[in-house]
Amino acid sequence: MADIVARIGFLINPIAGMGGSVGLKGTDGLADAAAARGAKPLASERAKACLQRLAKEAGHLFFFTASKSMGEDALMDCGLDFSVVHDASSPSGSEDTILACRAFLENGIDLLLFCGGDGTARDVASVAGQIPILGIPAGVKMHSGVFAISPEAAAELALGFIRGELLTRETEIVDVDEDLYRCGELQTRLYAAAKTPYKPVLVQERKRIYSSADEEEFKNQIALFASEFMRDGSAYVLGAGTTTARIAELLGMEKTLLGVDVIKDGKLLAKDAAELDLLELIANERSVKIILSPIGAQGFILGRGSQQISAEVLRRVGTENLIIISTPHKLAELPYLLADCGDKGLDRALSGRKRVVTGYRVAQLKEIKAATNI
Repeated sequence: MADIVARIGFLINPIAGMGGSVGLKGTDGLADAAAARGAKPLASERAKACLQRLAKEAGHLFFFTASKSMGEDALMDCGLDFSVVHDASSPSGSEDTILACRAFLENGIDLLLFCGGDGTARDVASVAGQIPILGIPAGVKMHSGVFAISPEAAAELALGFIRGELLTRETEIVDVDEDLYRCGELQTRLYAAAKTPYKPVLVQERKRIYSSADEEEFKNQIALFASEFMRDGSAYVLGAGTTTARIAELLGMEKTLLGVDVIKDGKLLAKDAAELDLLELIANERSVKIILSPIGAQGFILGRGSQQISAEVLRRVGTENLIIISTPHKLAELPYLLADCGDKGLDRALSGRKRVVTGYRVAQLKEIKAATNI
């Protein structure tokens, strides 16, 4: 161990993100319900995508982790050196995250790397103190500023920090009230501040909500234009957000604000649809199109917030049938849009300059980048 230059605490929340594709808008307390709906664990694969990048520095890294699916299995699969310092319960929970982080700190780590969502970030930050933390994104909702934009970006941030090439910045750990979130109300709360390795293009910003008279007028204009082009007989899948909700409102329907609905010929075909609902609907419709709006300040159009619109859904609909809408103010604050749908080939296919509807018969060109390629 003489050649080791960095000691990394590493853990995975094994159930992170399971509630997304099945429309549960979170997984806290609902892992069994998500599994019953057909959800599959994805956090381990997201974590391994990061670890595989870190493996090129394997001789200079040593990991402290929790047992089995909380870290041990992934590190073993990637051939990295590690020591298990916490024996996780089965199934693991929030207390395991906290106990594992305490064990990491007792072993003098330089960086705490975790895979999960905002709930995991809260638990990690509650223990970390002045130790920098870095999130590999795998949750349904990720509003905190400690997450890299992709697993690969997390590896680059970790390596840059370890080599002394990157400094840390203080950022906010926030989370939403999941019960209210599932009812369509977004309320975020600041829980802590934490240090995280920082490079602007690799770290996501905290989600921002825009509100002004101009914003509302542009939403109305976008909705009016959408109500016209949606008369073509296609089924339209509307992603989450207030901009897409305004379209449904103009058509006389109440949209699931933080979910995915489907409208055809002015009628609601599916409300709060899960991935499997969408796949079944696509199979029975002649033409399907998807309308999405980017997350404020972060720029994600896929991979955050509307995981029901999965890579398979997008593949069957066709990337040419994706319509992006945004108010001009939100779009102006984004250097580019990001895609992280879980399929690198599809993310690359979406890359390039694409038209974004910003008003009534008005559009702007905006660059889309694959989050895994940045």
